[in-house]
Amino acid sequence: MSVVVRRVGPEAAAEVLAVVREAFGARPTLDPPADALSEDEGSIARLLGHRGGLLATLDGAPVGCVVLDPQDDVMVLRRFGVTPEAQGRGVATALVEAACEAATGRSAVVVVAREELPGTVAFWEAHDFVVTDRRSPYVELSLWLGTSFDAPDAETMRALGERVGASLAAGDLVVLTGELGAGKTTFTQGLGAGLQVRSGVTSPTFVIARVHPSLVGGPDLVHVDAYRLGGLDELDDLDLDASLEDSVTVVEWGAGLAEGLADARLEVLIERTVGDAPGEDELDPRRVSLHWVVGK
Repeated sequence: MSVVVRRVGPEAAAEVLAVVREAFGARPTLDPPADALSEDEGSIARLLGHRGGLLATLDGAPVGCVVLDPQDDVMVLRRFGVTPEAQGRGVATALVEAACEAATGRSAVVVVAREELPGTVAFWEAHDFVVTDRRSPYVELSLWLGTSFDAPDAETMRALGERVGASLAAGDLVVLTGELGAGKTTFTQGLGAGLQVRSGVTSPTFVIARVHPSLVGGPDLVHVDAYRLGGLDELDDLDLDASLEDSVTVVEWGAGLAEGLADARLEVLIERTVGDAPGEDELDPRRVSLHWVVGK
């Protein structure tokens, strides 16, 4: 039997609700009752409409789920549950691993458990989460994530970009900063692969902006190079607002210009890890720092 975890949105509300009801309904009676038991298809759809969630299937049948809820620079996991018959088959662990991937670039993954369920608290601790707050009857646990990555070569840079791309959703803004030749376009090529958009991502320097349509019905990639823009007025002339909500927008050289395009953004800083340019036969490694910023 194979566990498959996929990213879902409001269209999967009925499946997610069925898992939530079965998983939370099988737990001991709590006082106050778990909020999850009051969910209906509409409320689940609204939760999924914010950032989406993850649905785990076992041989095609939905057996586990989690709703992703970004708060500042952390990813909060809500409605995490596995149906009773699927427990002990690696479903919960697969969901945790997928949730951590979806949180790439954020400082931590956070979950709230009930203190009356010590087995649940122990599960999270076994996955390296630590207790960060207690407000009876709730226990908050967090797993701290890395936000800086070494990229010794272009292949690693693309792979990191692909990982980040798979974590993004429609409406996300990415601001890329780095000197000429740092690897911003290489990173964006990987990001496009993660988003599964049409291939051919290149530097948009001479056309300022390019749109790469999704091949899977997801968000398009809008790739902008602000290097030759003279200021905010010229950026506004691109009319990016028309596509922001439905696309992932990546702005190279966007620091100081693109921050006002969205309430939240992922800032990507690419730096050489050596002071001088390497010789012809030497590697030219990079350090990539990711930081989610909330607020204009």
